Amino acid sequence: MSSDTPATYGTQRKAAARNRVAIIEAAHELFAQNPLVPLSDVAKAADVGIGTLYRHFPTREDLILAAYQHDIDRLTATVDEALGRHTSARAAFIEWFETLSAYIRVKHGLGDALHSAAAQEAVAAAWGPTSEAVATLLDACIAEGTVARGHQPADVIMLMSFLWRVADNEDGAAQGHRLIATVFNGLRSEPDVG
Repeated sequence: MSSDTPATYGTQRKAAARNRVAIIEAAHELFAQNPLVPLSDVAKAADVGIGTLYRHFPTREDLILAAYQHDIDRLTATVDEALGRHTSARAAFIEWFETLSAYIRVKHGLGDALHSAAAQEAVAAAWGPTSEAVATLLDACIAEGTVARGHQPADVIMLMSFLWRVADNEDGAAQGHRLIATVFNGLRSEPDVG
């Protein structure tokens, strides 16, 4: 082994890490347009060979799950940014959930690929960070006075799940806005636990 092997190895690892991120980001974009996009298109968009894609993600499901996890990680990290960008916590809450629903709509469009044990583990792993993000949004809305105390993040996620079930068109967006107003009307009152 030559003296430059460790440096070469480190360079290769950095390139592999960059390739992995490029593949995941390309998959995110392309899966949003077409959940059945060929993986060769993902490799091309990521500017890597198909062999490189398969070294990182041996199956389509592996790539789908990595893209989903990447999206959730990225979204849960943006709560404070969303709150800082808006003058109202309610507006940040709505924007954040609309972004979440776009990610989940893509996930639902991927059908059977996300019904495996590995997929269920990925969804379960995302639950904790997502609940923490929603708790932050709820706290901000409570401080603002648009949400009453006592609502649980898990309950709010269930309430807001209608967003990933409405049609992905103008009518669906209008329906989503009406339903969000209804949700906020309900969240103004403390939950009835009796």
